[in-house]
Amino acid sequence: MLAANVIQLPSSHARPRRLKAPRGAFLSPEETLAVLRKAKERGIRDWAMILLAYRHGLRASEVCGLRLADVDLKNGALSIQRLKGSMKTVQPLYAHRGQPLLDEVIALRAWLKVRPVDGSDYLFTSQKGGRLDRTQLFRTFQTVAEAAGLPAEKRHPHVLKHSLASHLVDGNVNLALVKQALGHRSISSTMVYVGTTDAQAAEAAAEAMMAMF
Repeated sequence: MLAANVIQLPSSHARPRRLKAPRGAFLSPEETLAVLRKAKERGIRDWAMILLAYRHGLRASEVCGLRLADVDLKNGALSIQRLKGSMKTVQPLYAHRGQPLLDEVIALRAWLKVRPVDGSDYLFTSQKGGRLDRTQLFRTFQTVAEAAGLPAEKRHPHVLKHSLASHLVDGNVNLALVKQALGHRSISSTMVYVGTTDAQAAEAAAEAMMAMF
């Protein structure tokens, strides 16, 4: 387990320090599962919202903005209104037979079963009722990440979006599909997650030529 660096959490009356997730910061598959495990131990809501953030590459504000009507469990779909110029997308909700911690359908059904009926139409609500604020989500992720033993630079919820991109690229997923999964309008936004060397590019080109001719 990685050594945990302690971050002084703010009081309930203070806004947390806006630590920015470094562009190169992402979670390994093992770290991702550790975060999801700790989130589930903390509560079904925290597991569901962190899982959705990872599986769909969502920003904190996009997670907090999800509404009950955006979830279609019958057809297994999630409507996402992305911010900062990204696309509005409708993506499948993924089941995962091999790893229950990654099963969105199970997570959402479990959360909706215990979600308080408070008159709010937002998917994730605060303990006091009403829409969950991004500051609350930030605090939650910081606590969960610390419990999972992550270093300070990986205790920002935006690291989940970086992680999805990194995992898809490492899995040799076509960049056009990575772009769609992240909701990017421009492929240039997706390319920042691709770290290749000249040697890797030359080797790939050579292999393609050998296969073609």
